[in-house]
Amino acid sequence: MAKITQQAVILPDMKERKARSAWAWIPSLYFAQGIPYVMVNTVAIIMYKRLGISNADIALYTGWLNLPWVIKPLWSPIVDIFRTKRLWIIAMQLILGASLAGVALSLPGPEFFRYSLIFFWLIAFSSATHDIAVDGFYMLGLDEARQSYFIGIRSTFYRIALISGQGALIIIAGYLEKHSANLNIAWSKTFLIVAIIFLMLFLYHAFILPKPASDKPAGNSEGSGITSEFFRTFASFFKKQQVGWALAFMLLFRLGESQLVRMASPFLLDLREVGGLGLSTEQIGIVYGTIGIIALMLGGITGGIAASRKGLRYWFFTMALALNLPNTVYLYMAIMQPESLYLISFLVAIEQFGYGFGFTAFMLYLIYFSDGEHKTAHYAICTGFMALGMMLPGMISGYIQEWLGYKNFFIWVLISTVPGFFIINRLKVDKSFGIRGRDDLSDSISNDNE
Repeated sequence: MAKITQQAVILPDMKERKARSAWAWIPSLYFAQGIPYVMVNTVAIIMYKRLGISNADIALYTGWLNLPWVIKPLWSPIVDIFRTKRLWIIAMQLILGASLAGVALSLPGPEFFRYSLIFFWLIAFSSATHDIAVDGFYMLGLDEARQSYFIGIRSTFYRIALISGQGALIIIAGYLEKHSANLNIAWSKTFLIVAIIFLMLFLYHAFILPKPASDKPAGNSEGSGITSEFFRTFASFFKKQQVGWALAFMLLFRLGESQLVRMASPFLLDLREVGGLGLSTEQIGIVYGTIGIIALMLGGITGGIAASRKGLRYWFFTMALALNLPNTVYLYMAIMQPESLYLISFLVAIEQFGYGFGFTAFMLYLIYFSDGEHKTAHYAICTGFMALGMMLPGMISGYIQEWLGYKNFFIWVLISTVPGFFIINRLKVDKSFGIRGRDDLSDSISNDNE
């Protein structure tokens, strides 16, 4: 009887230690997931603008960097078939740290644009592969109860990574610009700091990540079966009802935002003589990277709460308005060119809050359309098309802006929002969908903000 009692005492303690051990790796793992994404999609734009690269080249070449996230579902079976998720995570973090160091070392040279882009490509592909492994490892390393418990926690630390990258890091870069004789050297030091942090994360995770018994490769013997099943799953996606309208929605709903997001930072940084607002790098870190991201988060949280009460169908048009209508603040700023940092921050916060609120509808519909057999794989395909919808218009946005100028460009952005309103009227959504909410909703929204 004493043995049974002692065992009863030990078992809860073991469970408690396991629960605590998840705190040792989930926050840092999802922080590590967010950092390379924000470096590629936001920090690179600001850096190249400060280093004198044209808007057309910035939009085109940084737009291409989205390709790995577009085609990510196509090589996800490779991560399943070969090696463990844990090994993929460790290997990708080592490559990411080395690639960030490569960017830092390439910036002082005369051909910095060309060589830094090569390392950014390596960061982008490694980051997309890292995403696949991390999300798979999350499901293997935790039971279902703790998966639900840690969803909000992992989302929070992903958001902290966004704030750290777009906010704190840009502020540091601005400080280094003021205290360095050369802008390239300042940004080189900035990327070196990130590289050191990431290599420290690599060493930490190499020791701290658990080794779940279920984390096993599918094996080469099963490769052909997995590959054929993957193609069947992919084909079944295009047999879904309303697939044509759904694809149009994924590609065009954010047509205006996809162009605005590429040119927002260059507009804020450009001199007033050429139509910009002339903010410093540090001010961008505060306005766009800190206040803007916080407003984006609040908008997403508000949107999730609203959708859980009335459902997607009820909020669809309102959220479409919230996503697109606040883009008018950029047209206002291009016309009036306000000098008050408080006013600029307020206007950017309005646009970002509306984007976060409206983006809820986008992610909810992807979840709705993916539901059914193979919903995990179908959702991954949806996010691929979502990334493609941001990538293609974003690539040409710089050329459009240089052709039209900032004022007319922001008018064009508003015109680009029209197809999205037409498409949502064609989509069929169950009236009750989203009312109860889903455990994966907050995570999906927070981790796909771009």
